[in-house]
Amino acid sequence: MRRAHEPAKCADYLTHNGKTMIAAENLTKSFGAHVLLDAISFKINSRERVGLVGRNGHGKTTLFRILIGEEEYDGGSLAVPRGYRVGHVQQQIKFTQPTVLEEGMLGLPENKKGHHWEVEKILFGLGFSEADMQRRPEEFSGGYQVRLNLAKALVAEPDLLLLDEPTNYLDITSIRWIERFLTAWPRELMVITHDRSFMDRVVTHTMGIHRKKIRKIAGNTEKFYGQIAQDEEIYEKTRLNDERRAKEIELFITRFRAKARLAGLVQSRVKALQKLEKKNKLTQVRDLDFSFRDLTFRGKQVLTVRDLSFAYPDAAPLFQQLSFSVLAGERVCVVGPNGKGKTTLLQLLAGHLKPAGGEIVYHPGVVKGFYEQTNIQTLNDLSTVEEEIQRSHPDVERQLARNICGAMLFEGDDALKKISVLSGGEKARVMLGKLLVTPLNLLLLDEPSNHLDMASCDALLEAIDNFDGAVIMVTHNEMFLHALAQRLVVFKEDAVTVFDGTYQEFLDKGGWGDEQVVQPKAAPVETPVVEEVRVTKKDMRRLRSTLINDNAKARKPVESAIAKAEAAIEAHEYKLKKLNEEMVAAAQAKNGTRIGALSQSIHQCQGLIDEKYAELEPLYQQKEKLDAELTTKLAELGE
Repeated sequence: MRRAHEPAKCADYLTHNGKTMIAAENLTKSFGAHVLLDAISFKINSRERVGLVGRNGHGKTTLFRILIGEEEYDGGSLAVPRGYRVGHVQQQIKFTQPTVLEEGMLGLPENKKGHHWEVEKILFGLGFSEADMQRRPEEFSGGYQVRLNLAKALVAEPDLLLLDEPTNYLDITSIRWIERFLTAWPRELMVITHDRSFMDRVVTHTMGIHRKKIRKIAGNTEKFYGQIAQDEEIYEKTRLNDERRAKEIELFITRFRAKARLAGLVQSRVKALQKLEKKNKLTQVRDLDFSFRDLTFRGKQVLTVRDLSFAYPDAAPLFQQLSFSVLAGERVCVVGPNGKGKTTLLQLLAGHLKPAGGEIVYHPGVVKGFYEQTNIQTLNDLSTVEEEIQRSHPDVERQLARNICGAMLFEGDDALKKISVLSGGEKARVMLGKLLVTPLNLLLLDEPSNHLDMASCDALLEAIDNFDGAVIMVTHNEMFLHALAQRLVVFKEDAVTVFDGTYQEFLDKGGWGDEQVVQPKAAPVETPVVEEVRVTKKDMRRLRSTLINDNAKARKPVESAIAKAEAAIEAHEYKLKKLNEEMVAAAQAKNGTRIGALSQSIHQCQGLIDEKYAELEPLYQQKEKLDAELTTKLAELGE
């Protein structure tokens, strides 16, 4: 076993002023028989901001733990410079100082001890008020305590900052602040997040764990996943082409092994077959694939909120005289800082709380479903995933429950897992599955993308977009807001307003009042940057199709000539066999005249066979050349 930070034998090239800061070579990590990382290699270079992507459970957090030295790896090497500091957010909530400010100052590096203003700046950005600075850390919610640990990691100014889902406990204004902060980060950064838009605006590179291997590219997640899809499509086409070619070679060897005239060709094909690399068919990587069950709604207006007010006991009102309506099929997004009443509003709409004033009037044909973060606690730890799904609605039979389990990636025996052993992300998928069994025409969703990985977030976004009913959703995910919001309920500066327009229109008209989000700058490179012409997936498919069609046109006359020559050889060999049989009979009968005529015919027939074999050799070589050219061009298309 080796630990991260073990001194590298070649550490002399890993210096703070050099380009490569971290180098992993053939790094392997397994848990029992389950291999997470299979001989992965990567480098983190100076000033790179790297987004780490991959499905939940595929090793992202494990790799982080290896980098900070909390997890051993099984093989390979990991080299870091001497004195290089790796910083991360402490998961353990343990505070030793009497105030938030003093606790935050514990993170300051030695050369900045006492610089309380730097801590205050970061705490303000993360949503703490001036009054909060002198409060005890223990007085805050778990989400704010995590923010305090995040602040300590940021003020420490490590050489490499590792952030695992930093946006989970941040509201939209804090997310936009930390986005600007990280874009200006002067050293190295690695971040894991399910929020694709956040990652794309922050990172200079995307690195993904896929099929137990790792791949790193310069660019955002769209470019990364596009490259992966393109590579796998080319791999599969090459694999099928290689299989077809191998069968053709095997058929040729079997057919002509005994023909002395083609011994050279047969031997060359035997060697070619030995050189052909056996490519295994790629196992299917399943994505979350589901849709909500639509219930037909005949009306125009789903609900009306009139002069709604609410306050918790002994607290100031969260909102007063709030009024808005929701039309059939409309997408209304509720946005704003944490603690202002967004979830409370959704609970009022769901009927879980009673308003202090005003009313909520639903159309009688409305059937609503409510997804809430805290509802995960309502799952029965002793139940299986299948049982939880089946109990969600009276008409759910076991097969339907199993189908929904499969859609939520609980296939086979995974559907029989107890709730108690599931991760937060898996429990979130169970909660979504419970929503799928009931036909609905109104969805109330409170931060539905939390705990889901990036691929699952994409599937959820598509499912919401395809839902025919109305949607009211609380979210801090700006990708969801840009894609879905038709109207906004905005909690801002102790007031609640309704904005009639898209999220982009809201931002264009002043939005949150913060500075424009700075687009990330690429890490410095030593070679000139050549402007890249963007080629869409549709263009790539068209190019591949053109190459394959052109190759087929070129192959057609060659294959036709081969088939014609082989058919002629078969006909002549059949005739030669009959002539030889007649020769035997003539010899037995001692018919000299017949023997002479047959000898001449046999000689002519053998000559025709030799002629056709001579035709075959260049035809086969031409066909192999066309095959090789297609393989090369398809591979080049994938670079």
